[in-house]
Amino acid sequence: MSDPRFQRWAAAFPLTRRTARRRARALFDLCAGFVYSQILYACVRLRLFDLLAQGPQSAAAIARELDLTLDAAELLLDAAVSLDLADRRQGGRFGLGSLGAAMVGNPAVSAMVEHHRLLYSDLDDPVGLLRGEHAKTRLASYWAYAGSKAPARLSHERTADYTDLMANSQPLVASEVLDAYPLSSHRSLLDVGGGDGSFLIEAARRHAQLELILFDLPAVARQATERFQNSGVAPRARAVGGDFLVDPLPEGADVISLVRVVHDHDDEAARSLLRSVHRALAPQGVVLLAEPMLGTPGAETVGHAYFGFYLLAMGNGRPRSPLELRLMLTEAGFHRPHVVQTRQPLQTCLILAHKKM
Repeated sequence: MSDPRFQRWAAAFPLTRRTARRRARALFDLCAGFVYSQILYACVRLRLFDLLAQGPQSAAAIARELDLTLDAAELLLDAAVSLDLADRRQGGRFGLGSLGAAMVGNPAVSAMVEHHRLLYSDLDDPVGLLRGEHAKTRLASYWAYAGSKAPARLSHERTADYTDLMANSQPLVASEVLDAYPLSSHRSLLDVGGGDGSFLIEAARRHAQLELILFDLPAVARQATERFQNSGVAPRARAVGGDFLVDPLPEGADVISLVRVVHDHDDEAARSLLRSVHRALAPQGVVLLAEPMLGTPGAETVGHAYFGFYLLAMGNGRPRSPLELRLMLTEAGFHRPHVVQTRQPLQTCLILAHKKM
């Protein structure tokens, strides 16, 4: 397949022509992927999708709204159409494409697109990143706890941005987890690394019987306390501040959730966290471990390529397969760890395990 003569023959032969062209397109898309992502970034920064959600508009009207020249607006719109972010409509107008419409319905994706400017900066020299030649990356600075020797001392200013980012995407993940494993049979839920409390608030909305406990860094816990008060769940919710790699977790909950937490930590820290969860969990309790995982069918690039390099740039953690996580849970003392199917495993996979009597 690497022989140019074979490539020319395959591109011309009727039985192989379609496959050859599809693979050529796939290779070109890999080369051009950064350009495509920057077109998406421009659309998000300019709020193009919000504008088109109001209804189809002409290129001239869009140019005025976005403060672009007509030529620049047409260039962006043509590119967006080619990526299925926008669509051509009657009368020379433009509307939302299928992917653009999905962006409107998923503000979490827009938040991640804007956040990725940090990742792109760190990936400017991927070889240097792989060789460990960068003492400090922009992602490591953003996720302040990743490189901190005393994360519990981090101020609100150092934790607010990443907490807000996670809060934007948490409702979608919460729905996936809670649809896959309803909590109607539980009385007390402890969410470890729970950020501003978005997961607990969704759990509270669905299950009136639940007592809610959040454990996160002190600055983050204070933000969660305020969120609990504003959302009306404060009478049955509390936030506890601490460092879960050092401080003991609140005990007694019969279900503990780890939502996109374990993959942010290296193996030793992840094992320590799981042992701490096991100690804190009530007998016969359940742990829910939810995050994107390696080898997810149809989403292989998400784990190995995207999260592999994202966490490398972050300077902490690594993506893991369901088998690796099940073994780690077993080593921590849990039994019967098993995968529970979610509707969108690309976003999050779920492993459930029990604590023995």
